[in-house]
Amino acid sequence: MKPVTASQVAAMAGGRALGPGTALVGPDVVLDSRQASPGALFVAIDGERVDGHDFAAAAAGRGAAAALVAHPVDAPLEQILCDDVPDALSNLARHIATQAAARGVVCAALTGSSGKTTTKDMVAQILETVGPTVSARGSYNSKLGLPVTVTAIDDDTRFLVAEMGASKIGHIAWLCGIAQPSVAAVLNVGHAHIGEFGSQAAIAQAKGEIVEGLPSGGWAVLNADDPLVSAMASRTGAQVAWFCPSGQPPAGARCWVGARDVVLDIQDRASFSLVGTGLAGDFNQTVRLRTMGAHQVANACAAAALAICSGASPKQAADGLNLAVARSHWRMEPHQLGDGTLLLNDAYNANPDSVDMALQSLARLMAVRPGSRAVAVLADMLELGDAAPAAHEAIGEQAGAIGAHVVAVGQFAPQILAGARRAGGVGEALGIDDVADWLMHQTFDIVLIKGSRGIGMESVVARLIEARGEES
Repeated sequence: MKPVTASQVAAMAGGRALGPGTALVGPDVVLDSRQASPGALFVAIDGERVDGHDFAAAAAGRGAAAALVAHPVDAPLEQILCDDVPDALSNLARHIATQAAARGVVCAALTGSSGKTTTKDMVAQILETVGPTVSARGSYNSKLGLPVTVTAIDDDTRFLVAEMGASKIGHIAWLCGIAQPSVAAVLNVGHAHIGEFGSQAAIAQAKGEIVEGLPSGGWAVLNADDPLVSAMASRTGAQVAWFCPSGQPPAGARCWVGARDVVLDIQDRASFSLVGTGLAGDFNQTVRLRTMGAHQVANACAAAALAICSGASPKQAADGLNLAVARSHWRMEPHQLGDGTLLLNDAYNANPDSVDMALQSLARLMAVRPGSRAVAVLADMLELGDAAPAAHEAIGEQAGAIGAHVVAVGQFAPQILAGARRAGGVGEALGIDDVADWLMHQTFDIVLIKGSRGIGMESVVARLIEARGEES
């Protein structure tokens, strides 16, 4: 956000300045007082655990110039009184996005059941080679996170990369009303949040909202290899571009991106030919990814297609992918511990699809390291509803089948272990506080840590790194 007065912020947000309204506010907009910077706008959210109003003074102490508040606070900064603080933040972001679109800023948005954040980071790193780009920090893809991302737009911005998540029908349509994308991608429709949606068909209905509001001159970027995604072509009036991880485009595709000749190295990183037909004709570019997992090929194809439809050339897309690194932590993040153990930190979140991909990576790493001993520490996958018991048995069976020792954590540990033993595997159930101690008394070559965000498996990773150190 370019610096403006508190009165101007109030007008954009639909609030009322309680003071003179002359303080210069910006460029940063923050939800956490610890992230406040000189001139920042602090958004006081009354959350489930803490009330942001209690931290307004702390934000002011770090230089914040103003705060969006639902009631007056005792803090030395300008206060903008709002009936509803989250709505005021959304109003502010919508105003900024509307102005940005009018001057030609391209908003590229994406959603999907898995891979959103990694793909968003890839798209951003491609478009940064083309022009100034704003993208979400981590998984800022919700009612609060996306508006904060939008407010980072300034007069120099050429591209906004927006990640959108949903737990209900209508969420993504609402987010699109704020960010106003002209290019949008759907990566996949899996099983994440199926307990809340009830079925994959309902998930597809929610994810497809991202292409419904695109302008006729915009681009809907769809996964040709996912039938639930490819069917969304009928739900948009925009032009359709395809990404095809299999390398085979749909018949008559005018714009498509795919991968051919995929090879995985000993660190499970993919090299391939990025091929397709872009807006300026056919292309064939070499890509060598720096991130782990065969599933990253699909993410890279989606990122390239989204970036090309946003204005990047195929060469810029390939060059950006070749340089792209993992910006968001705890997603198949490798750590070489001081004792030689390869620790795979995939603790950010978990659903049946992402666990399947993590276990496939683990199996490949075991295959290229004959005789290696591996342990899969698998914690609960949340928000699966009635499908949870069977889903946990399935991941346990998969882990047992590849020969990994299984450590199960959480409510569904019995189901995980039952699946592992059905496949001839071995393992035990442990509490989260006991996992690190158990691992430190064992000898393994590869350790995978995976679980839903609410379980907090990152604490296990932190204790292992602290105890065994990490090679530089």
